[in-house]
Amino acid sequence: MAQLVSTDPATGAVVGAVDVTPADQVPAVVARARAAAPAWAALGTAGRAARLRPLAAAITARADELARLLTREMGKPLRDAAGEIRSVADGVDHELAEIEAALAPEELDDGRTRSTVFHDPLGVCAAITPWNFPFAMPHWMAFPALAAGNTVVLKPSEETPLIAQAYAELVRALVPDGVLQVVHGADEQGKALVAADVDLIAFTGSRAVGKQIMAAAAGGLKRIILELGGKDPLIVLDSADVDKAATFAARNCFRNAGQVCVATERIYVARPLAERFVSRLAVEADKLTVGNGLDDGTRIGPLVSARQRDHVLAQVGDALARGATLVRGGEHDGLFVQPTVLTGVSPDMAIAREETFGPVACVTVVDDADEAVALANGSRYGLGAVVFGADDDRTRQVARALDAGMIGVNQGVYGARGAPWVGARESGFAFHGSRDGHRNFTQTRVLSRPR
Repeated sequence: MAQLVSTDPATGAVVGAVDVTPADQVPAVVARARAAAPAWAALGTAGRAARLRPLAAAITARADELARLLTREMGKPLRDAAGEIRSVADGVDHELAEIEAALAPEELDDGRTRSTVFHDPLGVCAAITPWNFPFAMPHWMAFPALAAGNTVVLKPSEETPLIAQAYAELVRALVPDGVLQVVHGADEQGKALVAADVDLIAFTGSRAVGKQIMAAAAGGLKRIILELGGKDPLIVLDSADVDKAATFAARNCFRNAGQVCVATERIYVARPLAERFVSRLAVEADKLTVGNGLDDGTRIGPLVSARQRDHVLAQVGDALARGATLVRGGEHDGLFVQPTVLTGVSPDMAIAREETFGPVACVTVVDDADEAVALANGSRYGLGAVVFGADDDRTRQVARALDAGMIGVNQGVYGARGAPWVGARESGFAFHGSRDGHRNFTQTRVLSRPR
């Protein structure tokens, strides 16, 4: 059987391998999931929660081992990997409580008719996950689907199969056979899974692949949940605290080597603040040590693959050829790319339009807030956006004018616990998290009877 070999992007060393699932076997995998679905659904929400709740302790018991595997396979600094593992474990109890509340039957009575609204399992969910958060993303998709009563077939990224398999094995130890299965492979396996007898496809990845999934799902009117990345803008108003804005920009542009769907990829700075902002941004970038994620002091690891590195460097090269100015960075060694700051970025450049997913901060100077908003909204993406400015109505009005699903004011886009993770425009279709997000994994049914 063919194998999918996983290598450390920092060293090129082989980390391990998994067997590739032949594409023609995917329908049989889905059939096993469908056979397991009735008994899993019959446990009810509370029964399933009881089976899944020990996952937190199981993850915690192996947290150090899992973090090290994540870093070796994907490249992010060990402390970031440990944070990813810990966040999953810490969120299990809250998420189960949130799901139980979201899926509880609702009673309606208008004096003539009594109706009960149920949120029932859909059946079989295909979860196709990316490599940038390779432990958290399988959990983000599979866990609410399972808690809602669906069985799941998980296809993790071919770049990070080992850490996803480790997550799946932890869950599989808690649930009956067939409830969670893993398909390993690349495009061929993903297409086979989308075409198989599934009821829901949950996908996080590129906009182009999301459109292909949407088209393929249309024939069977399969449910879809798509999170398709972004080209997130940061607006720095003339009333902003420049130092805080630049510190945030450095963190949000460069963490995880920029391989974050809500990374800041476009920065629009009010002209009076521009020189100071760029200077401080460069200083903050200088503080970030690039290296092997297992080394002490590393803040930025390698990009995940040569393909991703070449994409990032091509965008930087195109921008420089079109008139952008390199303030710092631009160098690379293997898959390590130095944090890069560009100024003079204009809308005609590919780096201003298409997702970069690399450690690059692109700065454009604007004359007023209206220009900043117009440029920020001039994108097919709409996942997140951030505004830095005074704590006043003007700043909030600018934030409300942005066409994005999640907007941060003087902070990142991450909302309070229980807030949805939602994109606008071509950054998403349906959404995750929150009461309504959990209900996207269910079929709503209304049972009515006379009063």
